[in-house]
Amino acid sequence: MGDKVNMKIRLTLGEQVIFASLEDTPSGRDFLSLLPMTLMLEDYNATEKICDLPRHLSSDKAPKGYAPSAGDIAYYAPWGNIAIFYRNFEYSSGLIKLGQIEDNLEGLALTGRLKMQVEAL
Repeated sequence: MGDKVNMKIRLTLGEQVIFASLEDTPSGRDFLSLLPMTLMLEDYNATEKICDLPRHLSSDKAPKGYAPSAGDIAYYAPWGNIAIFYRNFEYSSGLIKLGQIEDNLEGLALTGRLKMQVEAL
C-alpha cells in the first residue's frame, strides 16, 4: 500500500452522482489541478466512456501501460483523453491509471453523449 493518499472526486451525470478517488501520482495530481470542469463523455468500444481534456496530463513516473478493470479511471497519453472503464479490458500501452470509481458504476450505463461535471471534494 505504501503512503499513497487517495484524493476524492465527484462525477455528476444528470441525476447520477458517482464518487471516485484519484491516486496520489503526478498524473492524478495533474488531473485534480484541472478541476472543476465539465466533460462530454462518449462510449468507446462498448467498454469505456472517453472524453477529451483541455490539455495533456503529466505522465511523469507512470508505467508504460496497464490492464484496466471495470471502475478504473485512466488517462490515455497518446490521445490525451480520459477513459472511465465499465468493463475489464486488456493491457494497453500508454494507459495510465488515475483512480477508481468507489460506487454507482451503474451510473455509467447511460447511452449516448453524456455531459459530466467533475469536481474535487
